Amino acid sequence: MSFYNRHIEPRLVNLACASDQMKKVRAKTVPMAQGRVLEIGFGSGHNLPFLDAQKIEHYWALEPNARIRKLARKRLKNSSLDIELLDMEAEAIPLDDASADTVLVTFTLCTIPLVEKALGEMRRVLKPNGHLLFAEHGAAPDAGVARWQNRIEPFWKPVAGGCHLTRKPLELLEQNGFVLEDTTSLYIPKAPRFAGFVSHGVARPC
Repeated sequence: MSFYNRHIEPRLVNLACASDQMKKVRAKTVPMAQGRVLEIGFGSGHNLPFLDAQKIEHYWALEPNARIRKLARKRLKNSSLDIELLDMEAEAIPLDDASADTVLVTFTLCTIPLVEKALGEMRRVLKPNGHLLFAEHGAAPDAGVARWQNRIEPFWKPVAGGCHLTRKPLELLEQNGFVLEDTTSLYIPKAPRFAGFVSHGVARPC
């Protein structure tokens, strides 16, 4: 692993995920988490301040990148949640079938290598009446922006933790066992358009 991947990339990702506009998106989605919650791509814990601890029985925080997890120490210390860290990949979630009431995934589907397999795992661990809360960026609907996304993506992925600019999160959810509910898609203000088209909302297993 290079010096960049060890020391620079985690801090850049942490900084990018801390923008005020991303916080506004998190504030619309994350507080709905309840019961036994599994977060996919816990990262440095940016969702913790938006969670309603009174609604949460247990919290699994899945994050395979140890260097990014280290950046969560202060947020973990300040949280009153019962948090269980899972040092695992999303493609092999170490939980029983139908064990989670909520799966939470924010700005993470873009980076998972085998994203279809990971979504299958999320569906497996969700209870039949559970829900998946998501906020994800992806392919823009405007042809001009989409062309730039395709041009930039090969150079973007190595410096942004494997982030894909051209994935379509809503289609991925629908094609991998979920029904969409109450979704919103928009360009985040002040964000570069090639990385700023975001969809957020609720999906349920079907």
